[in-house]
Amino acid sequence: MTLDPRFPRTLLAIALGAGLAAPAAAAERELLNSSYDIARELFAAVNPEFIAHWQESEGEDVAIQQSHGGSSAQARAILQGLRADVVTYNQVTDVQVLADDGLVAEDWQQQLPNNASPYYSTTAFLVRKGNPKGIESWDDLDDEGVEIVFPNPKTSGNGRYTYLAAWGFADNQFDGDEARIQDFMGDFLSNVVVFDTGGRGATTSFIERGIGDVLISFESEVNNIRGEYGSDDYEVIVPPVSILAEFPVAVVEPNAERNGTEALAQAYVEYLYSEEAQRQLAGFNYRVHDETVAEEFAEQFPETELLRVEDVFGGWDAAMDTHFGSGGQLDQLQRR
Repeated sequence: MTLDPRFPRTLLAIALGAGLAAPAAAAERELLNSSYDIARELFAAVNPEFIAHWQESEGEDVAIQQSHGGSSAQARAILQGLRADVVTYNQVTDVQVLADDGLVAEDWQQQLPNNASPYYSTTAFLVRKGNPKGIESWDDLDDEGVEIVFPNPKTSGNGRYTYLAAWGFADNQFDGDEARIQDFMGDFLSNVVVFDTGGRGATTSFIERGIGDVLISFESEVNNIRGEYGSDDYEVIVPPVSILAEFPVAVVEPNAERNGTEALAQAYVEYLYSEEAQRQLAGFNYRVHDETVAEEFAEQFPETELLRVEDVFGGWDAAMDTHFGSGGQLDQLQRR
């Protein structure tokens, strides 16, 4: 769908399936945050706190709206005309594509701490009560009869992290032996029983439709699911080796300038680094950089070796070209 940038922002967000925060009655300005699929509840909690913070510091009532979906799809929507003021995504490449088009500053990763990622996570497993298949790490997931659910790496940053985490584990396990890595990955992918387009769809398949033995998603998501649907019915497994999942944020500068929200947008992304926001993020099971908050929540985050995309795959551009492009490793493995 080609989006007309003159289209009213509220209606446009509804057309994209957004979860909208109710605007304050007296608000003169509003901010639109384009975000990833499973962040609805997170920003439903963060936004009112930021609104109160802005009102206290600036004396202005503002409203915040949300547009949610796969982060790659959200980035494409902005390229097609969605006038989001800020992005809060789950993959660097989805912000970079906006930077390449001149919508985000070229040096956006240097404008905020931690590569413009105020919080981070990793991939983890959600299994059913009693862990019937005895799943503890990645090497249990290529066993015959294990049914896996995770989002499609072609459409989901969440899914790409899962694929790369599995590959990184195999790379470590087999000392870079390409043939053994590909054998593992072929068996692993053959055990996937459903490839939903996004993280929320994968959760629905596993929880509501009862499909699969294990759901692979962000550690934050599987813990939030367990809390929502019953800690006695599900178990969370954090494998000993996984991948660093960064959650980058940026201001969409031309949109913010056009909407008259430059200072508001910048304050919003900076607020995510505040101790107050970091505590909220940790409460939603995200790992944070603030030392005080990280120490406060340390017990809920098991130690795991976090592989970096840059170290294992040579960066996101190389990973995208080698693994997820047309005819890449993912396509080849699925044809085996």
